[in-house]
Amino acid sequence: MKINKKAIGFFLMGIIVLIYAFIMYNPFKHKQVEYVHNEGQAQGTYYSATYQQPDGKDLKEEIEKLFADFDLSLSTYNPNSIISRINKNADTVTTDANFETMFKLAEEVSAKTNGAFDITVGPLVNAWGFGYTKKDTTKLPDVKEILPYVGFHKVKLENHKVIKSDSRIVLDASAVAQGQSADLVAELLEKEGCENYMIDIGGEIACKGVNPKGKKWQIGVDKPVDDPANANGELQTILSLSNVGLTTSGNYRKFYYEGGKKYAHTIDPRTGYPVQHNLLSATVVAPTSMLADAYATSCMVLGVDSALSLIRSIPDTECYLIYADSVGKFQVTYTEGFKKYFAE
Repeated sequence: MKINKKAIGFFLMGIIVLIYAFIMYNPFKHKQVEYVHNEGQAQGTYYSATYQQPDGKDLKEEIEKLFADFDLSLSTYNPNSIISRINKNADTVTTDANFETMFKLAEEVSAKTNGAFDITVGPLVNAWGFGYTKKDTTKLPDVKEILPYVGFHKVKLENHKVIKSDSRIVLDASAVAQGQSADLVAELLEKEGCENYMIDIGGEIACKGVNPKGKKWQIGVDKPVDDPANANGELQTILSLSNVGLTTSGNYRKFYYEGGKKYAHTIDPRTGYPVQHNLLSATVVAPTSMLADAYATSCMVLGVDSALSLIRSIPDTECYLIYADSVGKFQVTYTEGFKKYFAE
């Protein structure tokens, strides 16, 4: 039997056209899933979460439950939290996974920074008026009296219990907790199938994938103008990020004047005093928001040159520093690898 090659060719071409038409105009094809946006209050600040969940599910209830559970571990403002009970030397306090993750990372960063980062800074933070207790407004703190029970080597974690060398030691996880909670929300979203998301908790950011426009997440870095109410909102630069954590730490939001002198909330645990150098803000990008949070605080304690040296020694971590020059003008410097984060 003679095969009509031309007829077979037309038949195959018709099949290809039908397949293409079905792919392009398939009525059963999934529509683009919309992004969900949640916002609210958490940890004494505001949070926002924007994410694309495969089924379009709103996860606000799960996110806010996570915050509530997290506060029961690390909030010094909750008298029943694990960290609060440890600070009050309550008996039979055992640590949980969130506390232990925080503590272990704090130990690592403290060692790396030679004590510039230190979660035993709590008594100093409170004494200077930036903690959860009221400041004695009649006098400045007696730093020499407090320093003997400040120091990361004076506390350790054994068998789910915190061992203090002095009962007056007070822990403060505020320099890492918001970054940690951003990472935890990111884990929650990923378990729910989210591949595109951005979480912002008081400036501590965790992001992955792309934004609703299909581009990397656009994050602004504020100009470090003294602005406790955050009313200015002027940006220094805009970054384009994905699959990283980011934190900006600065002394332009939390401060006060006493006797004509400015006292900022960044306390150097080694000296016991608020820092007085010319570094105004430090933005750190790291693999996790928790790491970025801890190292941004460390940079603010160390100052420009030491901060650059520190961050250059840490893999996959970059920083952007804004400082005042000798005549008070804003200047910037950053690690070489930070260039890739600038928005085009």
